[in-house]
Amino acid sequence: MEKVAILVDGGFYQKRARELFGKKTPAERAQELHDYCVLHLWSHRGKGDKHGSYDDLYRIFYYDCYPSERKIYHPLLQSSIDLRKTEQYEWMTDFLKEICQKRRVALRTGELLESSDGYRLKPVVLKKLFRGVLKLDDITERDFYLDIEQKGVDMKIGLDIASIAFKKQASKIVLISGDSDFVPAAKNARREGIDFVLDPMGKNIKESLSEHIDGLTTKVDVYKKKR
Repeated sequence: MEKVAILVDGGFYQKRARELFGKKTPAERAQELHDYCVLHLWSHRGKGDKHGSYDDLYRIFYYDCYPSERKIYHPLLQSSIDLRKTEQYEWMTDFLKEICQKRRVALRTGELLESSDGYRLKPVVLKKLFRGVLKLDDITERDFYLDIEQKGVDMKIGLDIASIAFKKQASKIVLISGDSDFVPAAKNARREGIDFVLDPMGKNIKESLSEHIDGLTTKVDVYKKKR
């Protein structure tokens, strides 16, 4: 039996979960996240192992940021929107509360880089606009998205990977992400004897990341069958 630490890049998971599993309430998404992670504990030891067994969960680490409380100018409405009064703010606040209540789940929060935030046109809409398929009068609120960059999240993931590896707190790390920024941390963990597995939830990953992991797997299909 291995002791497994599961690290979840929150921004990545939220986007993929909406695409794969649809919209859900904060409580439903938090439970979905926990159930999805637990699937990584189930394993078969070899050809002779017909039934499989569960590994031991060290902890699930979830990395994200609390929602912005600023007022952001919307170019279409030509007025500022108080983000604290939006549905997204309420949803995210409730979701993080739900995450904190899950057993063996640790919330790691970064900060929002609010100097570069703003409402921006979706890329697909921008292309149609320049091609003449759409006109300015055709643009609606739904064609915009709120772009706020995070800072500190990637660093905390890297630090936790290093800490788990050096302190031997787990023998296996599962990282749910599609980012190649974790290559140095993955390399260090493997040098310490950690079995490092990546779950990009069905997304293609860069070769620079696939070269420095011990396994590539996804539990999307398994989760969908259990729904």
